[in-house]
Amino acid sequence: MTTTIIITLCSLLLIAYLFDYSFKKTKIPSVILLLLLGWLVRQATMLFELQLPDLSAILPILGTTGLILIVLEGALELELNKSKIKLIQKSFLGALAPLLALSFLLTYIFEHYGGYTFRDSLINAIPLCVISSAIAIPSVRNLSKSNREFVIYESSLSDILGVVFFNFMLRNETVGLDSFGVFGLQLIVICVISFVATIGLSFLLSKLEHHIKFVPIILLTILIYAISYVYHLPALIFILIFGLSIGNLNELHNLKFFDIIRTDILNKEVNKFKELTVEATFLIRSLFFLLFGYLLETSEILNTSTLIWAVGIVILTFSIRAIQLKLSKIPLKPLLFVAPRGLITILLFLYISPENMIGLVNKSLIIQVIVLTVLVMMVGMITNTNNADEEEGKQGEDNVLTENSEQSSAEGTKPIENEDDENVSGEGASK
Repeated sequence: MTTTIIITLCSLLLIAYLFDYSFKKTKIPSVILLLLLGWLVRQATMLFELQLPDLSAILPILGTTGLILIVLEGALELELNKSKIKLIQKSFLGALAPLLALSFLLTYIFEHYGGYTFRDSLINAIPLCVISSAIAIPSVRNLSKSNREFVIYESSLSDILGVVFFNFMLRNETVGLDSFGVFGLQLIVICVISFVATIGLSFLLSKLEHHIKFVPIILLTILIYAISYVYHLPALIFILIFGLSIGNLNELHNLKFFDIIRTDILNKEVNKFKELTVEATFLIRSLFFLLFGYLLETSEILNTSTLIWAVGIVILTFSIRAIQLKLSKIPLKPLLFVAPRGLITILLFLYISPENMIGLVNKSLIIQVIVLTVLVMMVGMITNTNNADEEEGKQGEDNVLTENSEQSSAEGTKPIENEDDENVSGEGASK
C-alpha cells in the first residue's frame, strides 16, 4: 500500500509538472487540469472500490502553506525603485477598489435577496472577490514584462488585502472606532515584528555555513506567520515585507542596519532561495488543487441552482474590473481577463464558521466561480497575440533600428526615428 501511494503521488506530480510546462503552448491554466485530474482519481478510487482515509483535514494545511509561499514568491519577484511608483499605485488601486466594490455589492445582494445579516453576507462575499495569485502569476508568463509586473503586484496585494479584510470582519462582531483602533495597533505591531524578523532572517541567510540553510529560513518564516496569526495580527504583511526586503537589497543597501550583512554574499544566497521557493510553491500548489479536485463531488460541479449565481458573480467581476482598468488608463486587453479566483477563495471559504455561513454561498458556487473565471482567463490568453516572445522580437527590431540610426547620424544622414508599437500599462516600467 505504501509503495502504491508513493507511485501514485509521484506520477500525479509529474503530470502536474507537464501541465505547467505545456502552458506556454496550450494556454490552458494548470489549475483546470489539476482539478480535473484530482476528480478523475476520485472516480477511479470509487470504480475500484479503494478505501482511502478522509483527506479533507489536510486541505487547509496545504492551503495556508501554499498561501505563504505564493505571497513570498511574488514578493521576491517585485522590484522597489522610483520607476515603479506609478505601477505600485495602479496595482494597489487595482487590488483594493474591485475588492471593496464587489464585496459590498455582493453583500447588498445577499442581504436583500436571502435576508441574511450584513456581517454574514460580507464574510461570505469576500472570498469571491480576491484575485488568486496562485493562478494569475503562473498564467501571465507569455505577457509583456510590464503586464507581468502589474499582475504580480496586483494579485499579491489582492491576496493580502483580501485576507486582512476577511480576518478583520471575522474577528469583529461590530465595526466601530474601537475595532479600527485595534486594527491600527495590530498593523504597527506586525510592521515592527516584520522589521526585526527580516533583519534576523537576512543575517541567518548570509551567515549560515551549514549545507542546509534555506529550509530553516522557510520554516522560520512559516513559524513567524503562524504565531502572528494566532495573536490576530495581519501576518501576510510580514511575508510581503520580508520578501520585498531581501528581494531588493540593491535598493536597501544604504540603510545602516544592513551594514552588519554582507549584501554581496546575501544576493547570491537570495537567488538560490528564490529558486527553492519557486520549486516548493509549485509542489504545494499542485498538491492543493489535486486534493481539492479529489474532494469534489460531481453533483457539486453540476449544481444548476448555483450556476446562475456563479455566472452573475463572474459578470459583475469582469464588469467592475473593466471600469477599474479604464479609470486607471490601462488597456483592457489582455489584463481584463486576468482576475481568476482560486486558492485564496477556497481557503477563506473553509475558514468561515458554520454560524456565519449563508445558504447562497456553498461549495458548488465556489468551484463554479473558480472554474468560470479561469476559463475566461484562458480564453483571454489564447486570443491575446502580444505575448512575451513577440515583444522580445519587437525589442530586437527596435535595437537594430537604433543601431542603424546611430550609423546614419555618424554619416551625416537623417537618423531613423523609432516609435514603440507597444502600449501597455503605462506604469513607467522599464522594458
